[in-house]
Amino acid sequence: MPSFGKRFRRAAVALAATAAVGTAVVTGLGPVPGSASSHREAPLVAADPQVDGTDLYAFVSPDKPSTTTIISNWIPFEEPAGGPNFYSFAPGVHYDINIDNNGDALPDIVYRWGFKNHYVTTDTFLYNTGVVNHLTDPTLNFYQTYCLTRIAHGKSTRLVRNARVAPSDVGAASMPDYATLSNEAIHSFGATGKTWAGQADDPFFLDLRVFDLLYGANFSETGHDTLSGFNVNSFAIQVPNSDLTHGGDGSGVVGIWTTAARRSVRTQYSDGHQAFSGKFVQVSRLGMPLVNEVVIPLGSKDLFNASLPKDDAQFAPKVQTWGQDPNDLPALINAFYGIQIPDCDNDPNNGIDRTCDLVPVFLTGIPGLNQPPRVRASEMLRLNTTIPPCTSACSTLGVIGGDNAGFPNGRRLSDDIIDVSLRVTEGVLIPGHDPNADTLGDGVDANDASFVSSFPYLALPHSGSDANPHTSVHRQ
Repeated sequence: MPSFGKRFRRAAVALAATAAVGTAVVTGLGPVPGSASSHREAPLVAADPQVDGTDLYAFVSPDKPSTTTIISNWIPFEEPAGGPNFYSFAPGVHYDINIDNNGDALPDIVYRWGFKNHYVTTDTFLYNTGVVNHLTDPTLNFYQTYCLTRIAHGKSTRLVRNARVAPSDVGAASMPDYATLSNEAIHSFGATGKTWAGQADDPFFLDLRVFDLLYGANFSETGHDTLSGFNVNSFAIQVPNSDLTHGGDGSGVVGIWTTAARRSVRTQYSDGHQAFSGKFVQVSRLGMPLVNEVVIPLGSKDLFNASLPKDDAQFAPKVQTWGQDPNDLPALINAFYGIQIPDCDNDPNNGIDRTCDLVPVFLTGIPGLNQPPRVRASEMLRLNTTIPPCTSACSTLGVIGGDNAGFPNGRRLSDDIIDVSLRVTEGVLIPGHDPNADTLGDGVDANDASFVSSFPYLALPHSGSDANPHTSVHRQ
């Protein structure tokens, strides 16, 4: 697809110009393809939230452009007051961030987190037995530690040992200065590496009422951030760009995806405890947002979570023809709202063809932007580490908004994934597409809490003492 780079740039410029002058379609009055990026997206992980990866972010660090930051979020819809046990990573699970730096759809580098539970005493029901001012306070009755390992070329290197995890934010009386606790969970390794794990505000923003017949079947159910007030568990890593690209193809492009693997056998004993044994089996996978959530059909969602990028040819036909099946989202949007089903050759007699837009965006990377020179089609989040962070005229629409430092070139916390994905899904990159696609959105354009300017960049979690956390009011 050598012509896609020019076509993509032309389409992006035209789209940006259209947005600048305005159109007859009002943002916020359009259907949206999605739900929460990868929250409860498949039957098995919906019943096992500790291994349900919700979102993946990767971007060149804005305050340290010689480094890349990768953030992986887990456990969807954490209610802030969800005691007495609150939320923790699963011990005995391999939580991995996988890096492909030569385009062959295989992991060249793996960063692996392994967590362990600790109790000061088990003779209480309390998560904390008093005020917690620091991570090492004995009043923090339950806490977690982790080890971080880098695996490359068959060699494992331990980067961090027994690092403390920031706890769930129980409330203002228990944790009066949660920012200190979160900052104490930042650990350094090597010359410039950093890692952090803990609880954070869920940074994904959208209106989830898409499930009610695509926003009420009349566009009435939009404009409310239904993830407002929920938290996630998260871990993040910041490493030099050269650590990710060393030994790669020289393009500076890396493919990134997260996985979680559990032991294959769980034994439940009559005294209430469990034991895990057997080989590790992958149970969760996440690269690009919304793929398993929206594109992969229900019968294949668990298979996708267990699959490897190198085997994604089994899913490619669905992407290449998305909209042809009447149950595909573009077809449903057409049925509900009359927006034309996108087609690369604009010839319905040949079936639906999405090889000119969805395949580059989701499976190969975009030529001239983030496509490796010898790419094997596979679903992952691709980031060109040679493109510097945006410093002015930045767009939450990323590349289609004229900002090449954003999605789908990696993914920043502020990128409006729903609006971008919707417009791409509805064909904005195809010449002659339905103009009604150009300004579609869900009416939610920013997170409910402000991100911070330094690692790990995430907003602090909503407090368990907040009696009404679920509002769309922006929280500083």
